[in-house]
Amino acid sequence: MPISSPRLTVLDLFAGAGGLTAGLHRSDERFETVRAVEMDLAAAATFRATFGDRVYPGKIEDWLKQEEVPAVDVVVGGPPCQGFSALGKQDVTDSRNQMWRHYAETVKRADPKYFILENVPQFLDSPQFELFRTATRRRGKLSNYSFTPYLLNSADFGAPQARKRIVVVGWHRDLPDPGQPTKTTTQGNRTTVADALVGVPTAVRERLLPDRYIEFGGREFPGAFKSPELHLTRNYSDVSLARFASIPSGGNRFDIPDDLLPNCWRNHTTGSGDVMGRLRWDKPSVTIRTEFFKPEKGRYLHPTENRAITHYEAALLQGFSDDHQWVGSKTAIAKQIGNAVPISLGIAIGKMLAKAIDRHSSF
Repeated sequence: MPISSPRLTVLDLFAGAGGLTAGLHRSDERFETVRAVEMDLAAAATFRATFGDRVYPGKIEDWLKQEEVPAVDVVVGGPPCQGFSALGKQDVTDSRNQMWRHYAETVKRADPKYFILENVPQFLDSPQFELFRTATRRRGKLSNYSFTPYLLNSADFGAPQARKRIVVVGWHRDLPDPGQPTKTTTQGNRTTVADALVGVPTAVRERLLPDRYIEFGGREFPGAFKSPELHLTRNYSDVSLARFASIPSGGNRFDIPDDLLPNCWRNHTTGSGDVMGRLRWDKPSVTIRTEFFKPEKGRYLHPTENRAITHYEAALLQGFSDDHQWVGSKTAIAKQIGNAVPISLGIAIGKMLAKAIDRHSSF
């Protein structure tokens, strides 16, 4: 019979709005995030409003200079990945790609049993991944650790969203390999958009955030708002509304009549079928990105309404609860939602880690 630890301490790096922390906390009540680091002030304020005053609002390199890194059971985090992303131009020299070095330094100082590093699939083919692998070899910064990268789709873990990510599972060499998170759904029984949005009003008239503000980090921000308060639409032009109305269930920009098309689309008859696409009730959503409120950026039209999905609907597709607290402008909150790790994936990771720690403690 395993000897259960009274708590499983966590250090959350590049914490954002707290998607990984929320998933771990939901997976096992013993998980306790003792410190988080997030340089985006609005996101850090969101983390504090939801999880309490345990977030360092600043750059990880500054935190490493100013504070002693706590010893914890688990280190988690998703270093910025914009330079690796398949969207837009990839730039291996992007300074954001070097954040893994600070992540590795934190793991070295915290000396956890396990670490989790989340990133986009392109990370596996980057020079930075090879450098990270080198750090775990003899005389490397992380020579006490081994790791295995897994390509995971959040839809396989109960998320109502198809989102592929690399999850690097690392473990101290004194411990056994914990394996990978266990899938909870199959292609035939995935959680759908309809499942996620059940009971959410389809008609939306409000456009503005409530008139409420907090102070954080020497600045004033809108907030804090619970997730349902983000059920807000935008002020669309008549031509945009006409375009939306012409797109049938599951359709996209190729369904828009020629007289409603802008010249850039009229002369461009190839390309992504997700642009100006409608989400489908009976399937998981596409990946929720930071500009989900712009239909021209992807398949972000509501399945039946002539509007993009709201921030509330996007948060539900990411798995955030109604009680999650959000701070910032609508654009800032959209960025936090789009950058988050889906909660269901975080839950699966947490269950895997708790099981591995319990198994080790029974030795």
